[in-house]
Amino acid sequence: MSERQPRSRRDRPAKPALSRQGIIDAALAILHDEGLDKVTMRRVAAAVDSGHASLYVYVRDTEDLHAQILDALLGEIAPSAGGEGGWRDRLKALLTAYGNLLGRHPGIARMAMSTQPSGPNYAALVEAVLALLREGGVSDRQAAWGVDLLLLYPTALAVEHSNPKVNAQRADALSEMATQLPTVDPAQFPNIARLGTALVSGDGAARAHWALNVILDGLLSD
Repeated sequence: MSERQPRSRRDRPAKPALSRQGIIDAALAILHDEGLDKVTMRRVAAAVDSGHASLYVYVRDTEDLHAQILDALLGEIAPSAGGEGGWRDRLKALLTAYGNLLGRHPGIARMAMSTQPSGPNYAALVEAVLALLREGGVSDRQAAWGVDLLLLYPTALAVEHSNPKVNAQRADALSEMATQLPTVDPAQFPNIARLGTALVSGDGAARAHWALNVILDGLLSD
């Protein structure tokens, strides 16, 4: 039997050239199929048929890679200061869309709490928020500081609701609290007794809109 001859490189299909966009695309595919925990430099390197050390030419580290994933996902919401309605309604709609996006990707939401997002889509989101604040008469100083607070709120909500088990436990706790409120001793807890079921009233959307209005009112107060 003759020895098996090595296959010439000329007979093999050429690998696609490694690029930052190719790395991000591979990372997104892994995110959708396997979750953020599986988006590691080595896993992405295997997906693009490259050594993991080569990826560091295009992304600094795993944190940078995750930030780029978030920026790519932000392309889904096409942030804009335009549209119908007043500036508050448009701003709340934009922030709600951002929060819903994070809610669909809980791992990304948790990452966004500790990693500074970057990239053109995130810059477009920030620009749209600042434009709406300016339209509403918010001062430049308040807007410059307030944009972080406004983006943090939907991020925190997405993280809070990212665990179905915790959500179920929270719902059970609120239901039990609502049952117990009518029996609270007003002599010991006068304010709790006075407010009663108002403490647990309103759905998530209503409370989120209220919270955003509170933040906006604060920014306008300067």
